[in-house]
Amino acid sequence: MAQLALVPSSDDKSFRVAPHNVDVEQALLGAILINNDAFYRVADFLLPEHFYEPIHREIYELAGKIIRAGKAAEPATLKTHLPDQLLPEVTMMQYLSRLAAEATTVLNASDYGQAIYDLAIRRNLILVGEEMVSVAYEGDVEMTPNKQIEKVEGELFQLAEKGRYDGGFQAFGTALNASIQMAGEAFQRDGGLSGVATDLHDLDRQMGGLQRSDLIILAGRPAMGKTSLVTNIAYNVAKAWRGDVTPDGHSKTVNGGVVGFFSLEMSSEQLATRILAEQAEISSSDIRRGRIHDNQFAKLVDVSNMMSKVPLYIDDTGGISVAQLAARARRLKRQKGLDLLIVDYLQLLSGSSKASSQNRVQELTEITTTLKALAKELEVPIIALSQLSRQVEARDDKHPQLADLRESGSIEQDADVVLFVYREEYYLKNKEPKEGTPEHLTWQGEMEKVHGKAEVIIAKQRHGPTGTVQLSFEAQFTRFGNLARADYLPERME
Repeated sequence: MAQLALVPSSDDKSFRVAPHNVDVEQALLGAILINNDAFYRVADFLLPEHFYEPIHREIYELAGKIIRAGKAAEPATLKTHLPDQLLPEVTMMQYLSRLAAEATTVLNASDYGQAIYDLAIRRNLILVGEEMVSVAYEGDVEMTPNKQIEKVEGELFQLAEKGRYDGGFQAFGTALNASIQMAGEAFQRDGGLSGVATDLHDLDRQMGGLQRSDLIILAGRPAMGKTSLVTNIAYNVAKAWRGDVTPDGHSKTVNGGVVGFFSLEMSSEQLATRILAEQAEISSSDIRRGRIHDNQFAKLVDVSNMMSKVPLYIDDTGGISVAQLAARARRLKRQKGLDLLIVDYLQLLSGSSKASSQNRVQELTEITTTLKALAKELEVPIIALSQLSRQVEARDDKHPQLADLRESGSIEQDADVVLFVYREEYYLKNKEPKEGTPEHLTWQGEMEKVHGKAEVIIAKQRHGPTGTVQLSFEAQFTRFGNLARADYLPERME
């Protein structure tokens, strides 16, 4: 076989060649040329840039295009699109024919592919390490040790997840392929959604599910049910999780998702009690006070056994910085997988730099910018809860607006979606007139209309319409659900 790289002798210790194995690359390409099915054994994880030899990258990429187009990738069909001469003494046709002739079996294709992938990762690890050493030696004032650790951690995460850490331009065709793949996944998924389904049907219909890489801000005044809604969504997503194993041994989510929940306000036990109350349909205050009978306790045990298998992971560490949150989210994605990340709530996070901590608006800008970047890096939707300013209470119409987002315009600017939770029932309950008066009868009629109902206002959405979604709300179980709309109900017999 023609040796393409000039490898120095093992006696020469003055420099080291990056890890590679030209023979394995040739064996895999030969296997693909004699049986195109071998390509599909490695296509899920092996990219052209994982090959060490530039000409092998070209051959692999071209073979992939021909095979995906439904044609046969053989020496004769490949040579037309490649240079005629490979080396002065070897033509391209001779080299391709020799690759196919010397290929032994297609059974080892995935092993060859894994070996090429592993060597590519090692080469990239060397690049990350060399850059890290170089930056550490330079001692740049702006690149503090903490910043460098965060940068290297991000690069290592990208390397572990995708086999590459360098950003840069990509061809429009690559982005287009990703878009078609997303559409195909949506077509096959339950409900035909492109994003993660919340199981709140009207909300899913309006948003197409929770979209990957989106920063979703969920805001509302106290007692509107922000935490309840996000807890319901978290459990619905985790409960629906179904996974599959990819050819390279990784787990892939088919439906639902693995959920990470940063509960900065409530303890994990309080959060679990809320979900338990919602699922068992027993008031959380009754659970806490022990005011339950034998049948209810048996139901709690049954429900908790079912819930314990759900991939929902809670971190209740208070007062963490956004950089610590990012590090923990990356770790969860690596160890358990991650399809949805929830932060309850935004104002309890702190920035990572001293300069931003002295200015709250600046600090919140850093937090929202970091969360948006993290959503793109992890390729998961992030739902971050946010408080609203008190100016809502001063208005006659208590419906929230984008201007009510507290402390910083960056929340509205960085968010892909802004949702507001609003319950008219809460405000109306506090305006009860004296019993027996005509006003009280009017009030009762208004209360009946809004009782057990909540609104989720979609105030901003980058890739969809704005509007209002009606949901049901059961206060005793802190549970949001789908509202039985009048046009869905069966006709009543008079």
